[in-house]
Amino acid sequence: MCMNLDQLQSFSTVARLGNFTRAAENLHLSQPSLSRQIAALEQDLGAELLQRARGGTTLTAAGESLLPLARRMLADAESVRRELAELAGLQRGRVRLGATPSLCISLVAEVLNVFHAAHPAIDLHLSEQGSRRLLDELARGELDLALINTSEATEVDRFSVTPLLVEELVLISSAGHPPVTTRRTIALASIADLPQIVFSASYELRSTTDAAFRAQGLTPTVVLEGAEMDAVLRFVERGLGVAIVPAMVLIDRPGLRSVRLEGPALTRSITLARPADVATTAAVAVMQRTITDTATAFAARVGSTMRLAEPGA
Repeated sequence: MCMNLDQLQSFSTVARLGNFTRAAENLHLSQPSLSRQIAALEQDLGAELLQRARGGTTLTAAGESLLPLARRMLADAESVRRELAELAGLQRGRVRLGATPSLCISLVAEVLNVFHAAHPAIDLHLSEQGSRRLLDELARGELDLALINTSEATEVDRFSVTPLLVEELVLISSAGHPPVTTRRTIALASIADLPQIVFSASYELRSTTDAAFRAQGLTPTVVLEGAEMDAVLRFVERGLGVAIVPAMVLIDRPGLRSVRLEGPALTRSITLARPADVATTAAVAVMQRTITDTATAFAARVGSTMRLAEPGA
């Protein structure tokens, strides 16, 4: 048997994209070259791995068995390459980090600023997705680390996870308009009557707030639906409406004011995840420490609406 990493990479890419043409473009190969690599791999293994059809390419039973092993071998090989580069002087390296949109405009922005200032030779790649999508990318070996919302994410038992923060959701409004309440907290029943800017139905924070309103038999007044995090904050700053968001996004945003929710707080837990079966390189280990230190500093800045997660939580 003489299969090689190039063959496994070709097989894994075709399996992921479900199409030889797109896979060849992704790998910067001609389609005949890609087909020869797959054919050689199938001959070495003595089994058909992929079935071509008019609607796309699917995995055979043998292909389904090989795919997780191929991804593991490719991830291990990439880890070894990066580790050797670091041992040679870290002239060039890479950290691939994933995070949810609300974390990208707050915690992650500070993390990357600190990390890049200390390690400018390291290339940084950021994937901004929802928690479930980030875990999929982590499982495929496309990310080294992912900052996820564990109240929404699933199957975290497949990964090595470090709880970081537990954070309240708060109501925000424009600092240039009169406060929505003079009290220190506001009830969901009062919020339901205010014009709200809400995320799309697939947004993780949206499902949390929708469930809270439903539990109290409330229907919120929506003036705008479907915006991403940064757009929501800007619209609220302009006075278009109010929104329920994580407390940390208010850091360094003087155009917004916030009020805590009355009754049982709506919270989210922020967790750092990484593959459990892939060795951590020196650069990734430094990024992990940077994330942990920055999360600690954020908890101190935000105050009562955020706390450090307890180990093992």
